[in-house]
Amino acid sequence: MTDSLSAIRADAQTDHADTGSGIRAVLLDLDGTLLDTITDLAVAVNAMRTDLGLPTLPQDLIATYVGKGAEDLVQRSLDSGLEAEHQADAARQAEGLALFQTHYARVNGEQALPYPGVLDGLAALQAAGLKLAVVTNKPTAFTLPLLERTGLTHWFEVIVSGDTCPRKKPDPMPLQHACDLLGIAPGEAVMIGDSVNDALSARAAGMPVLILPYGYNEGHDVATLDADAVIPSMEAIAGWISQRSGHPK
Repeated sequence: MTDSLSAIRADAQTDHADTGSGIRAVLLDLDGTLLDTITDLAVAVNAMRTDLGLPTLPQDLIATYVGKGAEDLVQRSLDSGLEAEHQADAARQAEGLALFQTHYARVNGEQALPYPGVLDGLAALQAAGLKLAVVTNKPTAFTLPLLERTGLTHWFEVIVSGDTCPRKKPDPMPLQHACDLLGIAPGEAVMIGDSVNDALSARAAGMPVLILPYGYNEGHDVATLDADAVIPSMEAIAGWISQRSGHPK
């Protein structure tokens, strides 16, 4: 797999992608894009902190730590509010990650829900003949059960998780790998996400990127992201793509 991924990377375009006709596939982020998962994530983070003798954190704060994968979420949750000299060392981070994974495996998908418009948007994209894939930084062990538990698995031809490739978003590798599995060029796909990681990875892969405003983006305004557009809902995204891809709405 490494050789094919390297070959795809070599063909990557780093300039802004052409958003004209020829879109054949849609790559979608998971947390903060398709599903509102913050309640389950916060439960697991605070259970981890409680096990380690630390006070719980507000859910809104934990939401700003989501986006770069479980390891980053755990590290930032452990270091929250601490000066550099008091932040968790490697052993403490490893302990925290193991605890988080145990707790999250128990609650993963328990309170997660698709955002309004997601199901109708997926149906419209699929009806237009577009291939659909998930590209997330979430580990496979959590991605697949979450999609199953929320009833979304059947929508997607390809699922690329945070540990599928050697590198995660914002590196373009996961997006390029998804395109390879779908049998298309990166320029024939559009990335849908909610954060800077989605925007950066799409730009590096040479594909257009659309941002939804209701996700996490580490607490920052999505209007500052280098995206082709900020679209209010998945339903509206289906229309945006249809107008530019030549697929009927």
